[in-house]
Amino acid sequence: MIYRILDWVDSHIPLPRANAHCDIPCGIYDPIVAQIAALTVVRMIDLMKDLESRETVSKLDYHNSMSRYIAIKEEHAEKAKQEVRIIWGDYFKAHHLETYPQLHGVVHQIMSLGSKVRQSVDRAAAEQFVEAINEFAQIFWETKGVPTKRAKAPYAPNLELVYPVLE
Repeated sequence: MIYRILDWVDSHIPLPRANAHCDIPCGIYDPIVAQIAALTVVRMIDLMKDLESRETVSKLDYHNSMSRYIAIKEEHAEKAKQEVRIIWGDYFKAHHLETYPQLHGVVHQIMSLGSKVRQSVDRAAAEQFVEAINEFAQIFWETKGVPTKRAKAPYAPNLELVYPVLE
């Protein structure tokens, strides 16, 4: 009975919907998801270019693989942007912005590069996307007082990522 009433209210009174990572807030934030997603974008571009250079691939196999690579590239570019938006909007506070006044610019750069890599197969832009997210991760860990290190990811495309040094 209560569900019918709520359904009726929902269908007759338009209320704005709220979507969030966590409304508690949970306090669990980590930029690694954005970093891995950005690496995936670079990897998909590499796979697309490799596929383009092959002569022995059938037309059907080519289109199947290419469409899959494109879909994953698009999905992960957006995932990286979403993860950054969540941390930027939910974790960072005014005192962080006072200490790191460049943060808004870094986030804007990530959003712009994320759009660019969705619209193109520009590997240099994809590498810049990874690096901008690394800068974001560096700031994030500094706000938590956690030291970081840079190391190459142990999988293709073997680009450097910023990792927290955990004891």
